[in-house]
Amino acid sequence: MNRSPFFFLFFLFLIAFSCQKAPTPPDYIIQKSTVSDTAMVVSPHPLATEIGLQIMRDGGNAVDAIVGVQFALAVVYPRAGNIGGGGFMVYRSAEGQSAALDYREKAPSGASRDMYLDENGDVSPTRSRKGHLAVGVPGTVAGLLEAHQKYGSLSWERLVQPAIDLARTGFAITQAETNRLNSFQEQFREYIKPESPFIRDTFLLGHKLVQSDLALTLERIRDHGFDGFYAGKTADYIVEEMQRGEGLIHHQDLTDYRAVWREPIVQTYRDKYKMISMPPSSSGGVALGQLLSIVEAYPLSELGFHSVEAIHIMAEAERRVYADRARHLGDSDFYSVPIDSLLDENYLDTRMADFDVSSAGSSDDTEAGSFTLAKESFETTHTSVVDPLGNAAAITTTLNSNYGSKTFVHGAGFFLNNEMDDFSSKPGVPNQFGLVGAEANAIEPGKRMLSSMTPTIFEKDEALFMVIGAPGGSTIITAVFQVFVNVADFGLPLDQAVAAGRFHHQWLPDMIAIEKDQLSSDVIDSLQAMGHQFRTVNRMAVIKAIQVLPDGKLHGAGDPRNPDDDAKGY
Repeated sequence: MNRSPFFFLFFLFLIAFSCQKAPTPPDYIIQKSTVSDTAMVVSPHPLATEIGLQIMRDGGNAVDAIVGVQFALAVVYPRAGNIGGGGFMVYRSAEGQSAALDYREKAPSGASRDMYLDENGDVSPTRSRKGHLAVGVPGTVAGLLEAHQKYGSLSWERLVQPAIDLARTGFAITQAETNRLNSFQEQFREYIKPESPFIRDTFLLGHKLVQSDLALTLERIRDHGFDGFYAGKTADYIVEEMQRGEGLIHHQDLTDYRAVWREPIVQTYRDKYKMISMPPSSSGGVALGQLLSIVEAYPLSELGFHSVEAIHIMAEAERRVYADRARHLGDSDFYSVPIDSLLDENYLDTRMADFDVSSAGSSDDTEAGSFTLAKESFETTHTSVVDPLGNAAAITTTLNSNYGSKTFVHGAGFFLNNEMDDFSSKPGVPNQFGLVGAEANAIEPGKRMLSSMTPTIFEKDEALFMVIGAPGGSTIITAVFQVFVNVADFGLPLDQAVAAGRFHHQWLPDMIAIEKDQLSSDVIDSLQAMGHQFRTVNRMAVIKAIQVLPDGKLHGAGDPRNPDDDAKGY
């Protein structure tokens, strides 16, 4: 039987195709809970965790480790680890000195108050969440440089190089990242050119993700520092990308960007704990301080973990604190945030004056407090570090949504944020996380948008006790609050405190969000009888925490809500 040469060619193609091996699943060792003697890193990815540990083994300190981890996350955790976004760092030295670094993104100089309103004066939410117009001026690189210049001990080049190596040689993607990349292909194709490494018909578990353009960008950052990102070729790529869409970022916006050191928010709790947290443009420290001050008046440990009474008290505190957040919090460089008044004990007593132990309040009747003056996506990421000397750092960075605005800087190899959605596009209109804002968080050129990120360090009896933070949009604050209370008041071990089910009230909408199957039906029924309404969500914020145990050892805990969360030490 005669056969065409094309038949044999086709037959050989089938044989070759069938012999191709599927990618090998990565053999990463991921630990959710571990205890170590000397140092600890808890991060969203095992490769980043190991880089942080190796930096400390080589003599680096907590800030050195943080810098190395963050650049590594820009490679291995592209949906949230980033150089196209911004964030916050809280630091405590072994001697007890503390500092807070604000490298939140800024509105471009061309931004305007009503830029997301349509011809009818209504908010057009897509424009603040997807595409070039949603992008704020990135702060991550400036922030890491600033942190290193003040506290770093190893060379800048040593800290950036591991990320360069990962980007150039590639790494095997985990199941979680495989799922994310596949689920966002349709949106990517709307904004990203086909030659991007993130465009593919199907990603498979273990696929080797090589990011050559990103490696070159990281080399420029390694060699030229600030100018390696905010000037020169990388800045040209960013501006060219802005010009492809409706983006507003220009070269001057980039060269003008600066990270800012601020005074941390400090609050005592039950006479033995001290909270050190992030001030505005984060709402986290003020809100967390308010929550702790309010519940301090109640015997939570006696009421019991997840008791009806404890949940009722904590949810009503959250209702009032989020009402204050909506009205009073914004970028303190543009708006006089009344921090002292918001944290004043007498003021907080008045906030709970109408609290009824037997029935739920109403958000319709709960407004922001008044006195006489004398928001985030899960695709944020957090890292907690304690070094061998006892220095501690908590750092939270974000692109806001998964892969930010879905806008990709072609030639430079990274995604850009969609943080402009964290402004109040119109007072009273919620953003993507349901958070409502007011004049304090209105859009202005050069202004930092309000955030819920809450990197926090706790002391106990003047010694380091806990390093904690999370991604999770509006639920970050309440998750940090609840995990700390789970340990301090309810006596849970750290890993159980992190894994425990969470609840969240943010004033509007007027309901308690609860994680699926985490509260008993009896507890829910009792709270509903008091007037509380519920909605169920799959998960809330993803905590990464370190606790100093009574014997001085370090207990690190990653969150089971994220399969890639990793806690390791030595």
